[in-house]
Amino acid sequence: MRKIVLMMSVSLDGFMEGPEREIDWHLVDDELHQHLNEYVAGMGAILSGRVTHQLMADFWPTADADPAVTGPAAQFAGIWREMPKFVYSRTLERADWNTTVVREVVPEEVLALKAQPGGDLLLGGADLAATFLRHDLVDEFHLYVHPVLIGAGKRLFGPSDARVTLRLSETRAFGNGVVLLHYTRGGASHGR
Repeated sequence: MRKIVLMMSVSLDGFMEGPEREIDWHLVDDELHQHLNEYVAGMGAILSGRVTHQLMADFWPTADADPAVTGPAAQFAGIWREMPKFVYSRTLERADWNTTVVREVVPEEVLALKAQPGGDLLLGGADLAATFLRHDLVDEFHLYVHPVLIGAGKRLFGPSDARVTLRLSETRAFGNGVVLLHYTRGGASHGR
């Protein structure tokens, strides 16, 4: 069965975006981007919320046509365009670029998607991640911790009544100071 992998960049103090939704503090150089390209290219689909999807759709579909976008960033444009995408939104009417709009997170439908053949499912976006976590649907966590304290913004993980035991599977330090923390589920969830 395919796994659902939450993959997000976070500041050292736990924020995934600043107070004005800024992500200009992300340190994505060619080394990190190449790593992301190789990983994402093996996925079966991208699952995201509306805000994350629209942020991606505003840039990646034609990024490789911009002469200023080169190397691994230009490569990612093609990976993103071709990758099947599911955007969870109650308001989005339609989406292009190989994207299916899904209105609600229905655990049985997510489990059916996991049971299909193909690569794992990449989950992005804090709000959607919170919903998937509430339904106990996240199998792995790939957190890219950036060496910056931004002090305010949106936290990746909000308060929860559940304790989830994780097992460290991998760490990797990149030359720009970003550290990958890869965790897998290590036990059952427990209510407080």
